[in-house]
Amino acid sequence: MRLLGLDLDRLAHLARKELTQTLRDPRALRVIFMAPILQLIVFGYAVNTDVRNTALVLYDRDNTATSRQLVEELTASGYFRVEEVATRAADLAEALDHGRAILALEIPRGLQTDLGSGRPATVQLLIDGTTSNTATVAQAYASQIILRFGQEHGSQVAQTARLPGGKTPGVDLRVRAWYNPNLESRVYNVPGVVGNLMMLMSLLLTTLAVVRERELGTLEQLMVSPLTPAEMIVGKTLPVVGIAMIDLALITSVATLWFHIPLRGSLALLFLVSLAYVVCGLGIGLLISTVSNTTQEAFMTMFMFFLPAMILSGFFFPVENMPRLFQYLTLINPVRYYVEAVRAIFLKGAGLAVLWPELAVLAALGGTILWFASTRFRKTSA
Repeated sequence: MRLLGLDLDRLAHLARKELTQTLRDPRALRVIFMAPILQLIVFGYAVNTDVRNTALVLYDRDNTATSRQLVEELTASGYFRVEEVATRAADLAEALDHGRAILALEIPRGLQTDLGSGRPATVQLLIDGTTSNTATVAQAYASQIILRFGQEHGSQVAQTARLPGGKTPGVDLRVRAWYNPNLESRVYNVPGVVGNLMMLMSLLLTTLAVVRERELGTLEQLMVSPLTPAEMIVGKTLPVVGIAMIDLALITSVATLWFHIPLRGSLALLFLVSLAYVVCGLGIGLLISTVSNTTQEAFMTMFMFFLPAMILSGFFFPVENMPRLFQYLTLINPVRYYVEAVRAIFLKGAGLAVLWPELAVLAALGGTILWFASTRFRKTSA
C-alpha cells in the first residue's frame, strides 16, 4: 500500500525498527527522558510574562520635589528602574535607539508649579515599540502610576487651595510608541522568527548531511579519499551557507511583502550579520554531528539545543525578567544577539555603528564554535 509515494508497509517496519533501536540505546534514553526535565527547568524559570525592572531613561527638566516624588513612585513599584539620567532631550532618542532602555520619561519644567496652581501638567512617555508585548504592559503600568500620582497630588492641592467648582488638577500624559506605533505583535514577532528559522535551517542542513553520510557508510569513503578534513568540512558547509542566504532572501521577502514588516535598515548589513550567525549555526550543527551516530539521535540532540536557545534568546520573553543565572547563559547564545540585531535593522533602521557589538560577538562565537567543532570532527572521523 502506497500513500504520497511512500510504501506504508516498509514505513511501518522501519518505524518499528527505529523504536526498538531507540529503546535499546542508553544514550537515546538519556536524551529522551533527561532532556525534557532539563528543558522544563529552563522554561519554568525563563518563561515569565511579568514586566519587572524595565529599563527607564529619565529626563527631569523640572527637578523639583514633586518630580522626584513621581520618579520614586515609578521605581518603588518594582516595575521600572532608572537606567540612565539624561541631560538633554536627544539623549532619550539615543537611549531608545541603542536599546539601553525601553521607556523614556520626560518631565517638563513647571510640573510642580502647574500642579500647585491647579493647572494640568504634561508628562511625556516614549516607548520602544519593537518589543510590543513588553511595551504594552509597561505602558499600562506607567500610565496607571503617573495618572494616579496626578490625581492624588491634584486632590491634595484642591483641598488645600479650595479651588472653585471642585476643580482638580492632574497630569496630561502623552504617550507615543516609537518604531511600532500600533504595538502590533506581528511586527515584533516576525523579525524574531527570522532568527529562529535561520538557526533551524543551519542546524538541519549541517547535522543531517554529516550524520546521513555516517549512517550510509560513505563518510569513511570520503575520509580515505584524497580530500583533506578541512576540504571536506568546507565542502559540506559552503553549500549550506549559500542555501541559508537564499532562505534569508525568501524569508525577508515574505516578511516585507506579505506581512508588511518595515525594513528600515540596510539589506547589506542584514546579510552580513546573518552570515556571521549562520557560521554559528554551522559550527553547532557540525558539533552535534560529532556526538550523533544516527539521524534520530541527531534530531533529538539538535532540538535539545534549539528549544532552550529559542526561549533564552528574548524572542518570547525579555531577558531582563529571567533569573540572573539564565541571563548569564544568554551571553553565549548566538540566537539572542541575532534576534536583537534583526529587530533593530527591520524596525529601527539601525546601522553598523549601533550593531557592531552584536556583529562582533556573533563573529567571535561563530569562529570559536566552528574551530572547536572542526577539531572534534577530525578526531571522531579519524
